[in-house]
Amino acid sequence: MSSQQHHEEDDHDHDDPNLDEEDIVEVVEDEGDEPMDDEDDNEQYDGEIIIGGPGPGEDDMVMDDEGEMREDNSWGASALHSSQQSIFTISLHPSFPNPPLAVSGGEDDAGFLFCPIPTDPSSSGSAFNSDNFPPTKLTGHTDSVVAAGWSFDGEMVATGGMDGKVRVWRRVKGRNGSAEPQGDSHSIDEWKHWEFLTSLETGSEITWLQWHPKGNVLAAGCEDATVWMWNLPSGNTLTVLSSHTFSTTAGIFPPPLGRQLLTASLDSSLVLWDPKTSVPIWKSSKFMTANSPELDPAEHGITSLAVSPNGQIAAVGSSAGKVKLVSLHKGDTLNTLVGHAQGESIEALVFVDLLGGAAGGGKGVVCVSGGTDGKGFVWDVNTGRVRAELQHDEPITSIAAHPSPFLHQVTTASADSTLKTWDIRTGALLATHKGHAGVVNGVAVAPVEGGQVIISAGDEGVSLIWKL
Repeated sequence: MSSQQHHEEDDHDHDDPNLDEEDIVEVVEDEGDEPMDDEDDNEQYDGEIIIGGPGPGEDDMVMDDEGEMREDNSWGASALHSSQQSIFTISLHPSFPNPPLAVSGGEDDAGFLFCPIPTDPSSSGSAFNSDNFPPTKLTGHTDSVVAAGWSFDGEMVATGGMDGKVRVWRRVKGRNGSAEPQGDSHSIDEWKHWEFLTSLETGSEITWLQWHPKGNVLAAGCEDATVWMWNLPSGNTLTVLSSHTFSTTAGIFPPPLGRQLLTASLDSSLVLWDPKTSVPIWKSSKFMTANSPELDPAEHGITSLAVSPNGQIAAVGSSAGKVKLVSLHKGDTLNTLVGHAQGESIEALVFVDLLGGAAGGGKGVVCVSGGTDGKGFVWDVNTGRVRAELQHDEPITSIAAHPSPFLHQVTTASADSTLKTWDIRTGALLATHKGHAGVVNGVAVAPVEGGQVIISAGDEGVSLIWKL
């Protein structure tokens, strides 16, 4: 999940995303089998963090588990998950690098809250890094953790598992007897302590999680076609949305205010919800007529979803290589983008406003798609034309847009064991990030002092970091 953070908000929008206690339609009671302050669920992990790659921009050769040599130009590595157990998801704190924290989830039924920044010998000993920030293992799942993310203010983190559970943790403030941080080292201490808050049960595999961009509301999609929403920290269920007929695959609170929820499904349907009424504003079938007996999720299912920065257009990708642009106002299809190989799934979509909103009217907005055909396309949203083409040797699994002032860049992750950073204005390859031994499942990008960092989720259970 590529996350969207919105830090500019006025007092009116900050309070609550129009979802109050009176909007609750169902309350899930705690069964009492999991204590709300469970120290076992908040253990500081003493596992291995591997640091000391060749350094930014330098290639090196390392030996993998099979005794073969491969290139590694990463800045550092975090090997917290079980060896050869896939990391499925990676998400960075919304204010990264203040603090420089990440959360991951994996095949080993665990999540980790950790600092991916390696130790810099030239910096002061108090600098926030992986040596002085002990990872916290997020436990309690009984199946793979496939989704994880931060609340809008970074004070809570949630993990979603194939066991049907969503588990939430919260930062413990003032653990060291001081309400205000005083210097770098104290700031580190203020972020070290996390408490288990609640376990939310859905009864079906979690397929995605999405925090509201302006309030403590969490949405989750399930394999049984339902979408759940909760208020945190209470854990009260706001609503359970039922309109899809197959597994839901993605969900987004469209900007700028997040007052609606857009969800997609393998039944080819896209639904815009009013969460206060639990009723669809509109529902549209994108790649096959609704309720058609010929509906095949492997061909017509929606596999990826993105929303433009101004919240007016959505992009949906199908299981069979098609991309469509959709008006969020009525659900009408605006354009069909043809370029990916037929029968190849669209695994990732992201919108980028190359002009940062300066042009107005949607000018300068592009949509970047990535598919299992190993191709990425940069589409001009206004015309539907291809502006640039990106290429990997194997399927593209994830795409991350870069923060300002690098809005012209994206990084793609691939099954070919590499990540690549591109200038999407021209399609020029800027850097190839090496070090993984297998499939790269996810990527996140954030600013740091002096540049940017790229952080990955690897199939071999390792997360790597590169500095640009």
